[in-house]
Amino acid sequence: MTDDPGEIVVPRLCHLKRSEGQSFGFHLCKYSQAFEITDLDPWSPAEHSGLKDGDRVLEVNEEYVVNMDFNRVKPHISGHRILQMSPFSFFQAVSIGVDLKFLAEATKGDHWSRPRLCHIQKHPKHGLGMTVVSVDGQKNQYMVRTVIDGPAEKAGIFNGDRLIWINGLMVSTLRYSAVIKTLKKRGDSVTVLVIDSDSESCYIRRKMPIMPVVAQSCSLPHSAKTMNLVKGSDGYGFLLRQEKLACTQQKVHVLREVDMGSPAEGAGMEDGDLLLAVNGEPIESMEHEDIVRKIRQSGDKVSLTAISIPGRDFYRELGISPLLFHEDCSHRCINNWEEAPLRKQDRKEADSGFHSGYVPELPETVRIQVGPQCFTEVRQSAV
Repeated sequence: MTDDPGEIVVPRLCHLKRSEGQSFGFHLCKYSQAFEITDLDPWSPAEHSGLKDGDRVLEVNEEYVVNMDFNRVKPHISGHRILQMSPFSFFQAVSIGVDLKFLAEATKGDHWSRPRLCHIQKHPKHGLGMTVVSVDGQKNQYMVRTVIDGPAEKAGIFNGDRLIWINGLMVSTLRYSAVIKTLKKRGDSVTVLVIDSDSESCYIRRKMPIMPVVAQSCSLPHSAKTMNLVKGSDGYGFLLRQEKLACTQQKVHVLREVDMGSPAEGAGMEDGDLLLAVNGEPIESMEHEDIVRKIRQSGDKVSLTAISIPGRDFYRELGISPLLFHEDCSHRCINNWEEAPLRKQDRKEADSGFHSGYVPELPETVRIQVGPQCFTEVRQSAV
């Protein structure tokens, strides 16, 4: 056996770019040894990036996925970077006993780590607990100096880290005065992207932009949650509504009227959560009927990923998907759903576990006040 990556073709990093609502244009299949790219669409972002049918996937957004469960990999595919090998190179590596994880790491070089997305809560007296200084000889490049045990250090920032991004703004486009002004005007908290200098050099060498999509999260105030539901005798026990934000007219899919003692409540669902994904597939841009159909086709079990309204607003302001950072709430499921109470309203399709009908937009719209957000009800289905 050997661990020498020089004996085989080195994996190649593919950068995928797509427009809003556009798919990447490929399917992902799980085989015994790896994930395989299949059904590549012509002229798609995937084909444009250099991916080919049959390619084996080693990493998605810097995370090794060869031995990962399929449902855990699917949310990561919403990202933009895939480290792949051709079928020939992959089987050559396997045949001579190369450690694939070692091979993936070898493409990065020594002293490499992912960037960190950190949320800093200002201290009343000590502020952010860090100062920003310019890097000598490098225009619009900045590093941070942290205070020991200060808010920045507690948030996951290390002394000497390079500052990449502040609340959605790339600091490489800002002068020093603008960086300081941006930090000061962000109220009680700020979210920054940082990386150590050695890892920054690695990204530059690989011609990879440093972005939140490849980052690890540190002390973020909000995270999406994945809930694994098992259908009870009266379905899952919640309403799915497609609603419009009154202020922006943006459509959102909201989880409402969660039944006490239902599978939904036991899995951690809360009234007002926004649905982000079904069985790992993003659904925010989908129509209500398509989501209903997808849940119905899932059978007696379904995995739903959701986030609170303030959480969705937080990630939208940063310009990143909350699906990049989510937690699994399946451990909160209740085992016995036979005692779950029935809804008072008639459920003609209760045996199916999901209702396909919806309420069309009414002549007199119903407004529902939820905290600072105002919704206009559009459609709903009981599940």
